[in-house]
Amino acid sequence: MTGPTPFDDRYDEPDQLRDQLRRLLRHRVLITLGILLGLLGGLALSVQRAHTYIATSEVLVRSTTDPFGAVGVSADNQVSMSTEQRIAASAAVAHQAARILGRPDHQAGTLGARVRVSIPQKSQVLRFEFTANAPQRAARGANAFAQAYLADRKIRNSSTVQRATHALEQQIAVLNQRLAKDQLERATAKPAAQNQLYNLQKRVLDIRSRDTDGGDVVRAAQAPALPVGPGLRTLLVLGLACGLLLGIVLAWVRSALDTRVRSVGEVRASLRAPVLGILPSDDGGDPALLTVGHTDSPRTEAYRALAFRVRQVGSASGPGQVLVVAPRRARAAEEVAANLAAALAEEGGEVRLVDAAPDTSGLAARLPLMPYEASATDEGYPTEGGVFVDAALAGRFAFTSGGGTGPFTRATASEADGTVSRADSSTVVVSGPFLSHADVLGVAQRVDGILVVVGLNGTRRDDLRQVQELIGCAGGRLLGAVLDAGRPRRRLRALFRRPKHHRPSPIGASSMDLPLQDDLLAASRR
Repeated sequence: MTGPTPFDDRYDEPDQLRDQLRRLLRHRVLITLGILLGLLGGLALSVQRAHTYIATSEVLVRSTTDPFGAVGVSADNQVSMSTEQRIAASAAVAHQAARILGRPDHQAGTLGARVRVSIPQKSQVLRFEFTANAPQRAARGANAFAQAYLADRKIRNSSTVQRATHALEQQIAVLNQRLAKDQLERATAKPAAQNQLYNLQKRVLDIRSRDTDGGDVVRAAQAPALPVGPGLRTLLVLGLACGLLLGIVLAWVRSALDTRVRSVGEVRASLRAPVLGILPSDDGGDPALLTVGHTDSPRTEAYRALAFRVRQVGSASGPGQVLVVAPRRARAAEEVAANLAAALAEEGGEVRLVDAAPDTSGLAARLPLMPYEASATDEGYPTEGGVFVDAALAGRFAFTSGGGTGPFTRATASEADGTVSRADSSTVVVSGPFLSHADVLGVAQRVDGILVVVGLNGTRRDDLRQVQELIGCAGGRLLGAVLDAGRPRRRLRALFRRPKHHRPSPIGASSMDLPLQDDLLAASRR
């Protein structure tokens, strides 16, 4: 037995990176869906951002201490900007801004959620960014919060001044009482007490003379001309990139969860057997069951190459009895078996096609059978229990059906072995789905080899593993697999396609309908 047949084609790529890319590209619908979702998300975000405006105002925060008296203290340490930032974003400032805008107090929370207070790096500036659905509203909101903060800071500074001067005024009142008492008793006042009173009065004047505003508006908010955020083109590009990434992730997940056969390597790994042939999708070819000898197409040439490889992996005298089965699709196995028999007959020798299905599969009705008179006059090849199939240029081969209800005799592999006894003869046996009919396992034990038909993108790897295990347990010989790419569906074309008639046989007999074929085969039994 020869080694695995190498196939350098699009179904088997040794490069892992290319194989992964091909796995992803098989799910182009998911990738397209992800791209569409990304574009729709970018479009929706652009529509939402089209009515969002942000206006900015800035306030310079001044220290309440005397800048000339605070020797050795930097301006950054005179004011705690983090504290002022939290105060500017507080509810008290939001309530003050609501009063400035003429809004009720219960809307202060909504206004506070629209403002963002930040501190530019290494500065004593508070930046107010207000978001609204109109440019003028955004500008008025930013200016209102700046004014509300300055008003709140002025109130706080005035309260600090009042508390400080109140304590000093109490001390001044005590000194005045003491000085008045001393003057009544001694008629003289102590110079020290007078100096202390003078200093206290001067300190009160200094505190009251300081500015309590605490800041200036260095940048008034203006109505923005453009909405916030990137434009439509930028959002669409971002949406396209995100959608493409989403589509790739979805395709990767779908590819990881998919158990269908996609390549030659997956068939080899599941069946533990070589792939003897690949049947390409024959677009525009003959839709008939038997194409070898009737048409010249890539699919027909693939059948001829398959017959050559089957002879190679068989015995020295020929392939012998070959069972062609499919895990779950009987029609795919019937097509491969019929064309394999025609290709073997074309190479020379006597070939018989045996339909060993437990029920009538309709294979006889789909084959171009020769008239019984032409089969009966032929010498050298027994036709008992069957008829000849016209393979046109490829010649002909015998056909026997095993249907239990039709006019055919039941034929098993052992009966076919007795019928075809020549050294150069071959028997191709086709049966129902391997995993659905228990009788197929009994036939698999009697044939010389088994050929499994695997549908590309239709057969699951678990089914192939189960087939391999059953054949191994039954003691059968697994020759290999045939990878069928399937025929493209052309439903619209089939509606307008004219029905084709059977080609006349080489001896001039006309094509027959199904009742005439039944009568012919019934006569062959007699």
